[in-house]
Amino acid sequence: MNTTEKVIFEQFPFWEKAIGSISAPHDAELTVFLGCGTSYNLALSLATYANRAGYPAIAVPGAEWLNRPTAFWPRWQKAHLVALSRSGETTETVAAAKASRKAGVFVTAITVEPDSSLAKNCDRLIEAPTHNDEGIVMTVSASLMLLLGMQMVGMEISPSIIRSARLLADQLDKALPGIIAGRSHFVFLGSGSLYGIALEGALKLMEMSQSMTQGFHPLEYRHGPISLVDENTAVIMLYSADQKDAEALLVDELRQKGATVIGFGGPGDLELPVDCDPALAGLCLLPALQILGERAAQSKGVDTVSPRHLTKVVMLG
Repeated sequence: MNTTEKVIFEQFPFWEKAIGSISAPHDAELTVFLGCGTSYNLALSLATYANRAGYPAIAVPGAEWLNRPTAFWPRWQKAHLVALSRSGETTETVAAAKASRKAGVFVTAITVEPDSSLAKNCDRLIEAPTHNDEGIVMTVSASLMLLLGMQMVGMEISPSIIRSARLLADQLDKALPGIIAGRSHFVFLGSGSLYGIALEGALKLMEMSQSMTQGFHPLEYRHGPISLVDENTAVIMLYSADQKDAEALLVDELRQKGATVIGFGGPGDLELPVDCDPALAGLCLLPALQILGERAAQSKGVDTVSPRHLTKVVMLG
């Protein structure tokens, strides 16, 4: 068991410590969730949770908000900025937080590093300790920041989510890497709050196994990308509670075209039940998607402890 695999399976006690009430977001016209890489994928999901809770919200990549905030919100100085960064040192995220505060924006930081630059350049800090052995690939920290952000917008997270997430990861692990053997093109599909999770699954598998991955809203996939589907394709469908029938029809089409499908919460060549409140499915799915990336990497002989071209923190000169 390498360090990446070890950390994925040892993340759940950190969830337990992070579960609890967090006061509501700062009152503002708009809440902007901001991040880079994994943190941006989490921001996409958190924006949907905030909107459902009655807090108008969008997600924006760090560099985009830093360089052109008016392209996303004309009264951007009136926004509440929620900046996510594992290290709290990501150049674009820290610079965006600093520039926003200078313009009068209230900034909340969500991080696992309470002594970081981001933590020192915010109006409110939300943090939780992470696994000391986590390496370049973001795993437990991603889960923790999603959990913290969900609680910030008022979502109640039962400790039972830990058992459900662990069971789901274990069930998928028993089928890996066999279910994806021979597949070189991976497609992750998720709608609503699961879209950001689908993108994160795609990013994890891409950076961990150096494979071609894509992420889409499910019903968008027919509109062009489906042309790439063949017997080399593995599709990971994150079923939503309200569009399951439509998504199952799409899965049937993809299987007919040669794809192997892993269905989280619905039909597929491998069907895995997601045993939690549908509103919490994104959090429940993250460890399973992380172990998927690890097993895909192992099947190719790729070391996820030192992935090619990547560093733990992206800092620009």
